[in-house]
Order: sequence, then C-alpha cells, then structure tokens
Amino acid sequence: MTQKNINDMLTSYDKKNLTICTVCSHSSLQIFNGARKEGFKTLGIAIGEKKKFYDAFPLGKPDEFLIVNNYKDILKCTDELRKKNVVVIPHGSFVEYFGADNFIKLDLPTFGNRNVLMWESDRKMEREWLEGAGLTMPQEIKNPKDINKPVIVKYHGAKGGKGFFIAKTFDEFQKRIQKNKSFTIQEFVMGTRYYLHYFYSPIQDDAYKLSKGSLQLLSMDRRDETTIDEVHRLGSIAELEELGIHPTFVVTGNIPIVMRESLLPKVFKMGESVVEKSLELFGGIIGSFCLETVITEDLEFKVFEISARIVAGTNPYIAGSPYSEMIQPDLSTGRRIAQEIKYAAKKNLLHEVLS
Repeated sequence: MTQKNINDMLTSYDKKNLTICTVCSHSSLQIFNGARKEGFKTLGIAIGEKKKFYDAFPLGKPDEFLIVNNYKDILKCTDELRKKNVVVIPHGSFVEYFGADNFIKLDLPTFGNRNVLMWESDRKMEREWLEGAGLTMPQEIKNPKDINKPVIVKYHGAKGGKGFFIAKTFDEFQKRIQKNKSFTIQEFVMGTRYYLHYFYSPIQDDAYKLSKGSLQLLSMDRRDETTIDEVHRLGSIAELEELGIHPTFVVTGNIPIVMRESLLPKVFKMGESVVEKSLELFGGIIGSFCLETVITEDLEFKVFEISARIVAGTNPYIAGSPYSEMIQPDLSTGRRIAQEIKYAAKKNLLHEVLS
C-alpha cells in the first residue's frame, strides 16, 4: 500500500459516517468505548468466534462483529470493510498476530504511519531510532560469549514478554536460547520500570509544541509479569535457578502509576526527541506510543523499548488518568485516538493521520 492508494480510497469514503474498527483483543474495549463517546460506529473483528464477554461490557462492545477464521482472512474482507467506511486501529495483539508485513499491505485506511511497524519490530532498527534520538538505552551485547554480568535476552516483535529470559553467563545463554528466532541481548538495568504513554498529533498544536504538531502525556503504568514479580517469595533467583526454576517475563496485567513531578521535563524531552527523529527517518510516528523505561537510583532514564501504537498499559485509564484528567475529563487513549480521527475528518486532514 502507498499513501496515494489510501488517499484515493478515502475519496470514496463517507467522512461523516466513519466506522472505527479493530481486532477484539488487547485494548479493544477502550478503543470501542472511546469511539462511542466521540459518536463513531464501531466494528470488532473476532477471530474464530464472537467473544461472549463483550456482552458484559455494553459501553465497550462494538456495534457489529466480523467473524474470521484466522488473522490472515482479514485480507479477504477488505472490500466488505471499505463499504462500511472503516478506519483500522492497530494494537499489540493485532500487529503481532496479523504480522507487520500483512499490515503494510492491508488495503484499508489505518490510523498511524505503517512505516513505523518495521522500525518497531526490528530490534536493530529500533536501537538506531532511539539512540539516534539521543536516548540512553541499555548496553547491547553483540557476542553472547561476552556475557559477564546479568543480561536480558529478548526476541523480536511484540510478544508481551513471552520467551524473554535472564542470563549471567554464556553457558546459561546457550541452554535457554531459541536459536531459530531473532534476538537481542541487553544489559539488565537495575531500577524502577515506568511505561510512558504519549500521544503525538501532527495536525494539532495545542499541547507541548514540536516542529510539527504537538505532544501529550496521557498516562503511565508498570507491568505485572510472571514469574519475575513473585519469584522472590520462594527465595533468591540464584537459589531457584539451581533447582531449574527460571524467572519469566510474561505480562499478565498492568498497574497504574504516577511519577514524581520533577521528572516530567525529562519525560517530555524524550518524547519530543523520539518524534522529531521519526519525522526524519520515516515520516513520523502518529498517535499513541509508549516508551518503556527504567529509572536508575541516580534518576536517569534508560529506554529499553518503544511500542509504536496503543499499549495495554493504557487500559487502567478508560475513565482517564491523573495526567489526562488535566487535559480533559474522562480522556482515555482510546478516546484520544477517536478525537484525532474526528478532528482530521472535520478539517479534511485524514490523509495526515491515516496510512
């Protein structure tokens, strides 16, 4: 897909009757809820079957479901979806299981810049972007034989921490690595984890102003990860590993958090640098994104990852966060996405926020 294809497609759309569409997973409840609050119709793509639990949440339930057998079948439904004037909202599950390659060729208007998906999913490209923006990242260990201190090994893509592991020696690495997968090795940074939820608008300049558009900070969270967050109850990690019990990092939930106010200037400076570098590299990250950080005891940020879309860590804030409440009451990230699309449609600027 090219931007020209999308622009041509939008000429046939009824801009006053857009439908917000996403896969029924991850952050879909708040996406549908936010779209509803802004007056949009909603459509949920359900894989395999309609999920019954949506009936329990009428304000987060889509107006209509499309049932497909698997993610790739979405590619066969684009004609039907275009007739409904759908705008697709990517989220973590959607991107991971549908695949960045399929998203690139999806023949539907999509919120955000699709080019970001390749930069987000490839760890080397991600590091080029973030370090090029002046952010400090954990040291990368290029040769596993050089492991001489605790490291975390991560596989490429958005996997909710699945498969990630800690190693302290080359032997430990060899025993646990899945050699058929692309991976990166980073130093394990001691500190507290903060996941920062930003929103960048290229078409509105009523917030933290950048060279083009403006930046908002909507919320923050920490991740509840099994088993690393509970393993201390059974003894030290070293003792457990001697018994063959290794900590894992699978995300099972999200915890609301507020940062000390004196750190907020650094938070905005990091977000600004990431956006400005993205404009230079691939035309700009658009909409919601998350910097995943560790703050050391010296109050320095180390950024270990970026998620270039809405993240599940925004889910605790469907009714607004301590930060978004100071922008607008009852403002979730899902609602902010809907507001951006609504504003763009009204100002004839959909081509600036859809790709």
